Amino acid sequence: MSLSPVKILECPQIQSTNPSHGYEILGSVNVTSHKDLISIVEKARHAQIKWQSLGVDKRCELVGQLLETLKANREEFIERTSREMGMPLDLSRGVVYGGFEKISWNLENAPKFLKPTILFEDDQEVNKQILEPFGVMACIVAWNFPFGNFATSVIPALLAGNTVVMKYSEEVPLFSKFLEEITRESKALPEGVLNFVYGDGVVGSLMCEQDFDLISFTGSSSTGQKIYEAAAKKLIPVCLELGGSSPGIVFEDTKLTDELIQSIFWKRFLNTAQFCDGLKRLIVHESLFDECVRKLSAYAATVKIGDPLDRNTQLGPLVAERQVIKLEDQIKDAVNKGAKIVCGGKRPSALSGAYYQPTILTNITPDMRVWKEEVFGPALPIVSFKNYDEALQLANDTDYGLSAVVYSDDEKILELAFSDIKAGSVEDGFTNYYRPQNPFGGYKQSGIGRQGGAIGFREVCQVKVKAYRK
Repeated sequence: MSLSPVKILECPQIQSTNPSHGYEILGSVNVTSHKDLISIVEKARHAQIKWQSLGVDKRCELVGQLLETLKANREEFIERTSREMGMPLDLSRGVVYGGFEKISWNLENAPKFLKPTILFEDDQEVNKQILEPFGVMACIVAWNFPFGNFATSVIPALLAGNTVVMKYSEEVPLFSKFLEEITRESKALPEGVLNFVYGDGVVGSLMCEQDFDLISFTGSSSTGQKIYEAAAKKLIPVCLELGGSSPGIVFEDTKLTDELIQSIFWKRFLNTAQFCDGLKRLIVHESLFDECVRKLSAYAATVKIGDPLDRNTQLGPLVAERQVIKLEDQIKDAVNKGAKIVCGGKRPSALSGAYYQPTILTNITPDMRVWKEEVFGPALPIVSFKNYDEALQLANDTDYGLSAVVYSDDEKILELAFSDIKAGSVEDGFTNYYRPQNPFGGYKQSGIGRQGGAIGFREVCQVKVKAYRK
């Protein structure tokens, strides 16, 4: 399996580098100019009226044709994800196949969730609720799950009748370019329905100034706030899936089995800990604290770090050198304030790239950046608690509220914690809330709106009431 060539385009360009092999250059793409951006948005505007008029069944048919083309190129999507952003192959495969599952679910359910609903009816009158597309949607997404972000953010909007102008993070321009090429070659979607632009935050800011009806953004809370401000000036809606500092609580009655230790580890360190709803702060009852730290450290020592294209690799690199530098600064801040590095805490000497060892930290205080900030890299701070109230205070001691994990063998404690934790999704540690059927999003600075499920369709639609006589 090998990557097909990508044309090297004229400047100004974004260069894509390989974070697992000394930042070797993989290729380049043109940055979208302001003039071209305006033209692309106009093209999407022109295409939207006809796209909406096709009706949901026809739109499903055409997106279904696109899905078949995407499936035919699945191996290329998998390898591009691993090579460009450093995700291990098995995980890349799971993300791509998970994206197919999500698209299929949306295709199957769009007609049901987008159909009119009768709100009132008597002998003389009928009132119906109609869902109509907003129009043209700007979609700006992160780099960490490239195919999944496309399936989650773009497909429901298209099925609802919106056209989309999409920009990926500058960390994965070649993935984006390949997706654009495959979409165009499939000829499933009419011209202008799905469009791609390229660039960094400057292009993202320019997008927010254009004639859009809705902005969908997946990324950091700080950038999400700027997008929200830009949208507010134009009085257009947003759907913001932002950062997180999700807590995991291990209550006193929990048995620290190998299965549970591995659950904790991978809920933190999957994808080299580069996902918004990862378990980022572990809160353990004082009677289990030492045992939990010891077992997690022992398991971390068994995990293979290396080339993401090696099928034995479990943890690859971070996406870029800048991510490693930020992580090092956060860990240094913690150590300077008294934190103890139990394991990890440095770059592997034998690997060249954006690698960092899985790191466990104790002696954590609330003023440390690893506690207050979103940590997008392989570091896990662990603190202890004495009773339920203290555990919940620690869990909710964050500006974020995306998700949480609760470990307990007591159903009453689980139910109470599920209610008391301020987060958009809460699980018991051995389940999966991230399914196509479920809405996903957060409280507080973790975002506005929801993606996925029936609610996901509502987020990309206007609501109209139609009242008429019989």
